[in-house]
Amino acid sequence: MAKVFPHSQGPVLDPFVSLEKETFTLWMKSLVCQTNGCTVFDSNGDIVYRIDNYDRKCSSKVYLMDLRGRVLVTIRRKRLLQIVGCWYGYRWNPDAGEEKPWFQVKTYGRLICTGSSACQVTVGFDKYWVVKLGSKQAFRIVNIDREVIAEVKQKQLSSGISLGDDVLTLVVEPHIDHSLIMAIVTVYGLINYKL
Repeated sequence: MAKVFPHSQGPVLDPFVSLEKETFTLWMKSLVCQTNGCTVFDSNGDIVYRIDNYDRKCSSKVYLMDLRGRVLVTIRRKRLLQIVGCWYGYRWNPDAGEEKPWFQVKTYGRLICTGSSACQVTVGFDKYWVVKLGSKQAFRIVNIDREVIAEVKQKQLSSGISLGDDVLTLVVEPHIDHSLIMAIVTVYGLINYKL
């Protein structure tokens, strides 16, 4: 007699979520000549994400793609007054008509409580903050409980030598969507470094 459920499948794992802490290298250059963007490598040296901005620096619409150029996230900018900038991230769905944002990033000047500039990220009902650290390129993404979920800083070799202003290290904590973190890092780069 045939079984109704012949194969028991294990849980389907999200390809963008890891059970362990992940380290990425961000090279703030595009691999495509004459364009702006960045290239992201995993700890094995493989390209996992890329951003190629063909128009101009700090465009109002940017795409986060995988190695093969498949769009994962569309990032759009909207201006609210002149003080607050607002960016929306949309998961890529070519069949979608009216899209709902996956996340929103609002920029703020200096926060009274921390003394540093920050961005508020809203993903559904979850809130995160992007907080600038001491050096120009260093920042953290923290949750509502101020726990660090990702950190970006200048990349250094094991000997302590820095690789330059355009090479960064991104460390993402376990159980966090890397594509979301990379999209937030992209928005932060657009805001501060004119990616």
